[in-house]
Amino acid sequence: MLIGVPKEIKNHEYRIGLTPTGAAELVRQGHEVLVETNGGVGVGFSDDDYREAGAGIADSAEQVFARADLIVKVKEPQPQECDMLREGQTLFTYLHLAPDAQQTKLLVESGATCIAYETITDDAGGLPLLAPMSEVAGRMAAQEAAHCLEKAQQGSGVLMGGVPGVPGASVLVIGGGVVGLNAARVALGMGADVTIADRSIKRLQEIDELFNGQIKTMYSTTEAIAKKLPTTDAVIGAVLVPGAAAPRLITRDMLQLMRKGSVLVDVAIDQGGCFETSKPTTHEEPIYVVDGIVHYCVANMPGGVARTSTLALTNATLPFVLELASKGAHQALLADGNFLAGLNVHRGLVTNAAVAEALGYEFVSPKLALARDALKQTA
Repeated sequence: MLIGVPKEIKNHEYRIGLTPTGAAELVRQGHEVLVETNGGVGVGFSDDDYREAGAGIADSAEQVFARADLIVKVKEPQPQECDMLREGQTLFTYLHLAPDAQQTKLLVESGATCIAYETITDDAGGLPLLAPMSEVAGRMAAQEAAHCLEKAQQGSGVLMGGVPGVPGASVLVIGGGVVGLNAARVALGMGADVTIADRSIKRLQEIDELFNGQIKTMYSTTEAIAKKLPTTDAVIGAVLVPGAAAPRLITRDMLQLMRKGSVLVDVAIDQGGCFETSKPTTHEEPIYVVDGIVHYCVANMPGGVARTSTLALTNATLPFVLELASKGAHQALLADGNFLAGLNVHRGLVTNAAVAEALGYEFVSPKLALARDALKQTA
């Protein structure tokens, strides 16, 4: 199979869907890899690195999309990339479709098979391809909260870790999953007073034991969050409903409860955001202020540490890319129910229930969509 890797074009997105090491592994197994020129330069991988791995170099994204059977990316395809997809082609990347009606429409119209990293599951109920970027985003969230608290960023001027005689920042992390746990770990390491809110008592017990009580835990309700906000310097939104739009946990009215210069970091912005006042921002212009509260809502946070993110992502995605390349999308998906959960759009059908519900499409189960496809091919 010919695997195509285009250069990412989202604002300040330097990651690439496949490292030279990953390309070499695919080539060793008899596949072809075509990488857009300078696709990896932002993370320190030159065209020569890919050539040495056995990959070919294309002059443009158009060449990659025109030739490849399988497109491997990092971020959701932008409209001009969606227009280059074709029926029968497979796209493997982060999609985050529930809050993105335009992208969903374009992918449906393309006729391509679109598999989302973020909805692939594992036997333990985890999200193995979302986890590495969630770890990165969580750790970055604490760093960015600390930066946004500085006066130059319109923050309150509170140092995350404080100094002897002066307390550090009070940080509330909403969500005790991978993002939240990593955000809390880094904030605690900086010296902040950290509270994690979650709706799973079992998860709160695990966090309490893991950190030996150093991180406070709170059962997450609207009332509990509202009561906590007046004494909180930074809130990190780390909630996730797989495939679905994020729930809105802090309303605009609730901003009045916070001290001016406090910070909201919305890691759920890819899924529409978990604060009512959230809107996507970029690494170029990462913050804005609403009612005196600094908002950081960068939609591709891990892109800010692109080399670490690219290496971590390829480690996680490569086994799935190898399966797609060796078996083809149809057979690879049907052979693994966890992989099948990643199928969001297939030949004009929406095959993720949360996406269909959020955007008003008819939901067709992934198995049924693939079965219909097989029937068409044999008719």
